[in-house]
Amino acid sequence: MVFSSYLFLCIFLPVVFVLHTLIKDMRIRNALLVVASVLFYACGEPIYCVLLLFSVVLNFLFGRMVNGPGKKFFLVIAIIFNISMLFVFKYAGFAMTELNKLLFGWVELPVPKIPLPIGISFYTFQAMSYVIDVYRGETAPQKNFLRLLLYISFFPQLIAGPIVKYHDIEKQLDNRVLDSEGIKAGILRFTAGLGKKILIANVMAKVADALYGLDVSNIGFVSAWMASISYCIQIYFDFSGYSDMALGLGKMFGFTFPENFNYPYIAGSVREFWRRWHISLSSWFRDYLYIPLGGNRKGEVRTILNNYAVFFTTGIWHGAAWTFLGFGIWHGNFMMLERIKGFPLGKGKLKPLDHIYVLLVANIGFIFMRADTLKQAFYMIKGLFGFGTRDFTTFATAVSFLTPYYIFIFVIAVIASTGIIHKLYLKVAGKLPGTVDIASMFGSVAVLLLCYMQLAADSYNPFIYFKF
Repeated sequence: MVFSSYLFLCIFLPVVFVLHTLIKDMRIRNALLVVASVLFYACGEPIYCVLLLFSVVLNFLFGRMVNGPGKKFFLVIAIIFNISMLFVFKYAGFAMTELNKLLFGWVELPVPKIPLPIGISFYTFQAMSYVIDVYRGETAPQKNFLRLLLYISFFPQLIAGPIVKYHDIEKQLDNRVLDSEGIKAGILRFTAGLGKKILIANVMAKVADALYGLDVSNIGFVSAWMASISYCIQIYFDFSGYSDMALGLGKMFGFTFPENFNYPYIAGSVREFWRRWHISLSSWFRDYLYIPLGGNRKGEVRTILNNYAVFFTTGIWHGAAWTFLGFGIWHGNFMMLERIKGFPLGKGKLKPLDHIYVLLVANIGFIFMRADTLKQAFYMIKGLFGFGTRDFTTFATAVSFLTPYYIFIFVIAVIASTGIIHKLYLKVAGKLPGTVDIASMFGSVAVLLLCYMQLAADSYNPFIYFKF
């Protein structure tokens, strides 16, 4: 993490939260959060903190420029600047490497080795949404630089989302309510997200990393399924856990952020899956790419091209590698397939087939995201369908991870990903609110203690979406 987990949980967060709660003046509160957010980012990225500030300054100026004469020209300049910043820091090395391959050694172009700034994809998209909203007249340009800086740099969602659109948070920058109910709800949500990450995602990550670390020739049926399913669970509980933490922290400071996940693994179609998975990114591309391209208003062919444009961009947004492009195109293909009448196939009693279909598509899609190369991805997919190695050593390696603890966490993860626990909680809360409040409090304390114990015993704690 940008901060070490202990430093963040034991010092940074409590100090900022207590000061923010004690201060009553909104301007001073915002100034505190700006200082805390910049410090938070600077502790992990001291050099790139300047890049973040530079981006906010320029987009602040662009926001003023797109509200006057020549506004379309300045909008184009703003978009070019933001996309160029992403390209230089995220894609330039990959682009030059691939260009050198096309030149067949005739000319060896220098390949820049630029470390990726944490969270650049998230805060760049937030900055762009602000400028575009002002251009469209959906919001007034922000005259106070510190408020815009707070919107873009707010530490709970700075480095891994959710991607918050400016018009969703504009009023909250100056007028938000901080009360005991909101703080309590925020703490419970934050703790639940921390538990998702530490107690579930990290367990699955160790298995996924070990099996994806095998040589491609050693991938078999059991290892492929264990690796891919473990990663499916890992990425969901890792990313949704971080989103829960961000939403919870937001509540603790009086902000309400849009939901980012809605149990995507219970979807009955790939289209529904993307309405439930990384909702903030899907809605961003819908509002700022798909609809401006014409959406579904210009005929079937144009609709198909617009959908592919969205999923092509979704793939490369995640990273500079052919595997990420494969991830986007894979999902784009099934989005288009579902436009065919009668697909998915599940009807009535056959509806479970739709869920199996979505889980299989998602599982294979995440193989592209996790694999280091397309070769590894294709070998893993071959293994899923029984065309991998039949070597007993590989089988024994995979089976060795099926410990009672792994199986226990796996069962908990499967149940939790269906939403059954949440529905049961709401049902009981409606009948026994006081009892549920007490149980939630004790449950949160137990989860928090377990997370502290796990963090103390194990330094393995990466967040997947930090690298995007």
